[in-house]
Amino acid sequence: MHEERAFTFACGDERLVGILSLPTGVQQATRGVVIVVGGPQYRAGSHRQFTLLARSLADAGIPALRFDYRGMGDSEGAQRDFETVDADLRAAIDAFFVQQPQLREVALFGLCDGATAAALYAPNDKRVAGLALVNPWVRTEAGAARATVTHYYTGRLLQKGLWRKIARGEFDVGAALRSAWRNVKSLFAKSGDDALPARMYARLQRFDGAVLLVLSGADLTAQEFAGVAAGSRGWRRLLGRPRVTRRDLAGADHTFSRRPWHDSLTEWTRDWMRAW
Repeated sequence: MHEERAFTFACGDERLVGILSLPTGVQQATRGVVIVVGGPQYRAGSHRQFTLLARSLADAGIPALRFDYRGMGDSEGAQRDFETVDADLRAAIDAFFVQQPQLREVALFGLCDGATAAALYAPNDKRVAGLALVNPWVRTEAGAARATVTHYYTGRLLQKGLWRKIARGEFDVGAALRSAWRNVKSLFAKSGDDALPARMYARLQRFDGAVLLVLSGADLTAQEFAGVAAGSRGWRRLLGRPRVTRRDLAGADHTFSRRPWHDSLTEWTRDWMRAW
């Protein structure tokens, strides 16, 4: 069982809105979860996935906080992207510790660029002891093209519906070929030393807490991350550390929109939170 509590807290001169999901009858939980949304999005998540996740964690005895960044949902301020939310994350963790003074540490749970925001922030806050990174965003032009060519086009060519459209003249083959050619050319695009994957890797190298990595099998964002990790000795070594737990869910889409997918993600997160 759980209870929920809405409250506001300060981030600079602006007020942010948060929702706490708390276990009932359990007052001594020393580890909680802060859910970091991807953007542009608010605290409920796609098909209420963050609401359901927070409530499930609370039912398992794990307090959870979900909140709106400045400029999103019910929070004040100007909208910002995932690389400029460090102050929001710090304010949310501060507020969580005020609301639940028995806490000693938190894990950050993030989907897509919420996962990336969490990874970029975590090494700078000793209260963050865990990272649950779900389909992390590491977008580069070359990486996106590689994921599209490797995963999307292969699957598309095996679809009977595509060939029926071609046979009926309902498919623009020329446009498809031009798009494919642009992706092939992008495979060789230069990313630069400050590319997002490199910066995320550097931050995770500095983070010494537990990490849960969850990748969807039918999501190009997840496949781009998997391609980056597989193509780098450093990434492979990092993700092979004992503190890293990886889970892959075949067939799942980016937001785990079907109930069995959502349930698997929730169970993995709950079990991981109990394992360290």
